[in-house]
Amino acid sequence: AGASAFDALRSIVISQQLLGTNEIVLVKHTGCGMLTFKNEDAYGLVAERLGVDAVEELCQNNVDFLAFADLETAVQEDVEFLKASRVVPDEVIISGWVYEVETGRTRRVV
Repeated sequence: AGASAFDALRSIVISQQLLGTNEIVLVKHTGCGMLTFKNEDAYGLVAERLGVDAVEELCQNNVDFLAFADLETAVQEDVEFLKASRVVPDEVIISGWVYEVETGRTRRVV
């Protein structure tokens, strides 16, 4: 769960630097749960179910649940983030796609 290039950056670096990959294919999918809430909603659920101490821990660790409101925009922003990142070499090929769960098809966004 997560749907975030920022959240996956550690794995991307390991893949490229240790395994030698030279392409990133970023795929998000329709119906993603990350489209259904905002940070405040997630923090509220944590407070309700786990208590204030759990929320304080999340705040101390600057946890952002990285939800998004628009699928295509999120794909574009993640690709831009990766292209601008100093830990992703310029020669790495990066593309962004949406997988349409309803049809089983993928479409390129960027």
